[in-house]
Order: sequence, then structure tokens, then C-alpha cells
Amino acid sequence: MSQPQAEAAVVSGEPSGSSLTGNAIGVFGICFFVIAAAAPIAGMTGLVPSILVIGNGAAAPGTFLVAGLIFALFSVGYAAMSDRVVHTGAFFAYIGRGLGVRWGISSAFLTVMAYCLVQTAVYGYLGAVLAGSFPSLSVPWWVWSMIAVALVQALGLLHVEFGAKLLGLLLILEVGSMVLTALAVFTHGGGPDGLDIGGSFSPAAIMNGAPGIAFAFAFAGFIGFEATAIYGEESRNPRRTVPLATYLSVSIITVLFAVVSFGMVSGVGHAHVADETLRLTTVDGVPLADPAQALFHVADVYVGSWLPELMKWLLLSSAFACVLAFHNSAARYFFAMGRGGLLPRAIGRAGARGVPAHASFLQTGVAVLVIAAFALLRLDPVVNLFYWFSITAIVALTFVQALVSIAVIVYFRRTGEDSRVWNVLIAPALSLVAMVWILYLLLSRFGLISGTAGASMAAWHMSATGWALALSPFVAFVAAMVYSAATAERRSGNEVLREFVS
Repeated sequence: MSQPQAEAAVVSGEPSGSSLTGNAIGVFGICFFVIAAAAPIAGMTGLVPSILVIGNGAAAPGTFLVAGLIFALFSVGYAAMSDRVVHTGAFFAYIGRGLGVRWGISSAFLTVMAYCLVQTAVYGYLGAVLAGSFPSLSVPWWVWSMIAVALVQALGLLHVEFGAKLLGLLLILEVGSMVLTALAVFTHGGGPDGLDIGGSFSPAAIMNGAPGIAFAFAFAGFIGFEATAIYGEESRNPRRTVPLATYLSVSIITVLFAVVSFGMVSGVGHAHVADETLRLTTVDGVPLADPAQALFHVADVYVGSWLPELMKWLLLSSAFACVLAFHNSAARYFFAMGRGGLLPRAIGRAGARGVPAHASFLQTGVAVLVIAAFALLRLDPVVNLFYWFSITAIVALTFVQALVSIAVIVYFRRTGEDSRVWNVLIAPALSLVAMVWILYLLLSRFGLISGTAGASMAAWHMSATGWALALSPFVAFVAAMVYSAATAERRSGNEVLREFVS
């Protein structure tokens, strides 16, 4: 299908064999998918305590604010590109337009690898939490994970609007419980040390302690925000919807993490927040073994014991919403790659409901194989599957985002289609610098964040497993580059690949 034909199918809202249902989802629907991927309550119970204990302590809120501003910079060029290219494989198309087909193809394989890693990581986390929540049933974690896979697969075959409505309901409850906790702390005037804004948001506080570790965890809270453009073909008025959804998603995630983490810090007390968080989260001498207790403690003290009980269930729904969101993202990437001739053609065909059905089954197959492998090898679903795969995925996506920033600059300088210097030069250039910095922070602390550092806390120290995981995104990218070169002649007549990516 040529680009004009694809756009016509999007406008009409009628799916064809190689197009998805158009006019199916609006700004808020896309935002629900993106924010669900960020899993706010899971991030608040996992990322924030880690920053408080081994990062820059009480400055966690300011760290999230700075991280949000960095991703807002990236969004400027990303939005400018989305106004020119409407395509399910967003990074794939953007990088291809700016840097060439081979770069686009390589980024496509790396991006879908990252989405599959994140989803399987959260499946492991979800299975472990469910197994711990219902110990009397004696059901192993991998069985719970497989049940979640089956439910996600069923929802993945339904109309995209249904998934958006389901995620919207879960997110309202999830975000509402967190905001209620923060507001309760604020109305009480804070905890032992009051509301110390400077202690959480001043530059000096942010750069105190171990800011590199703090930022590495904070950046993880924004994973998946770039998925707004993936739904471009299915959205209403995509050239307006995608940029607006991108800015809105980044803003909501930033404000939510900054405000709620400030409530947590204030509730526990700025002066001894690291020690108190460590006390709350230590189990059998293992620090941060139960990080959710930091948020649950604040909710219990300032709202009531009923809220932590509700939050325990919302933590499960948050993880489920996250895997559903990443399933949709990965399936649409597989679909775009199949339609572009990078994978078997059947994967690039839409189902009867205008959803990427074959791609959805492929993504589920990947998840089942990974879960089965970790179960057979008796590896831990959290320590191994969750931490290993999630940090590896963040490294991969950060690298791709750096390429997008370069592609934006190159594309607009070559075509002259947009003369706004801030949008197509300055902001993307600043974003590139920031992404390279993020990549350095992630790689230099990879062993610590992924749990592959062993007994050493020194930067760059990792086990062989750690090095294999850290380097795997770059190895995959080079392998995909070789594959794209080897199959260039076979793809030469593909109109979708040529028109969207060249």
C-alpha cells in the first residue's frame, strides 16, 4: 500500500489488509496508554525509594522534574517530525527519513526488542507479586505470569478504544490514590520537617549525594512516553493529536512523579528520609526488599489504613496496565515491520477489527518463550527477569532516542520543511546532548541498577552477565544493520518501506 492509500484508509477509518482502524482513538486515549506504560504507582513504590536511599535523598522530586524537562526537550523535535510522518513504526520511520533506510531498520529491531524486554520484565514482576499475594494457593510465579499473558492477548485483539477505556479507569484509581496521599501530607503541613521545597528542588540538593544514580532511576520512570506516535495511524487528526498527546503525557508524568514524591519525602521527613526509607523497606536484613512500604507507610499515617490496602491491589492493576500498554506498542511495531517487508508479510496484515492480530500473537509468543526459559532455569522473576530486562530496555530506547534527535536535525536541514530554529535545531541538539548524558549514566551504573554488580559498588563493575546485557542493545543494532544491508535488494520494490522510511 502506498502512502496516499495508507493515509486515505486512516482518514476514512476503514481498515484494510495493511492498515489499522483510523479515527479510533483521541488525545486522552493515547495518553492513557503512555501513562499506563510508565506504571505510576509501580514507579512510585520502586523507583522513588531507590533514589531516596542510594541516590540524592530528599531531592528525588527535583530529579524527576529535571528528567521531565529533558524529555520535554526531546518531545519538541519528536512532535515536529510527527507532523510530517504518520506511521505506526514511529522511531523506525523518523530515523529512516533522517538518516536513511538502514538506520531506520536497525532502530526498528532495537525498539521492538526493548518493548519486548520491558513487557516480559513486568510479566515477571506481576507474577512474583501475585504469587506473594496468594501464598495459600501455592501457584508458582510463572503460572500467574502466563495467566496475565493470556488476558493481555485477549485484550490485544479487541478494538484499541476498548483498551484505552480500560486503562483510563485503572489509571484514574491509581493516580487518584497517589494524589490523595500527597494532598493529605500537604494539608497537614508536611511531616517532622514540614514542607522543605528547597531541600527537594534546589540545584544544590539535586546535585547532592549520588545524582547519577538518582537520574538513572528517574529516567526509568518515563519509559514508554514516546509511544504516542505509534498510535498515529489509529488516532483522530494524527498531525494534531500526536504532538499534543506527547506534550501532555510528558507533563502529566513529570508533575505526578514530582508532586507525589515530594509528598512522600515530606511525609517521612526531609532530614532523615534515607534512613527512614531504608528502615521501612528492609526485610530480613535486605535493604529495599519491599520498597512499596515507603509509600504505603505515608498513606497509612496521613490518610488511613484503608488506602494502603487499596494501593496493594492498584499496584497489581498498574503492572497489568503496563504490560497491556507495551503489548500494544510492541505489536504495532511488529505490524509496521511486517508491512515494510522486514518480517514475514503475514505479520503486517491487520485483523478483522483493524488491529494488528498476527503481530499481537507474535509478541505473545516472545513473552511465553522468555517466561518459560526463566522458569526452567529457575531464575528469580524480580531479581533476574525484571531488573535485568528493564534496565537493558531503557539503555536501548535511550540510544534510539539519541538517533531520533540526530534524525530530526538532519531531516529538516535537508528538506527545509520547517523553519522554526528552536523546534528543528536547538531543542533536538540539546536533547541529543541530554540523551548521550543519560546513556552514560545508565551504562556507568548498569551493574548497580540491574543487580549485576556483585559485591562491588564501583562504577562500571559488572559480572559477565551484566556486560552481556549492557552491550546487547548495541550488538543487536549492529546485527540489524548487517541484516538490512544483506536484504536491501529484496526490499527495493516495497512501496511502504520506500515512501515512509526513505
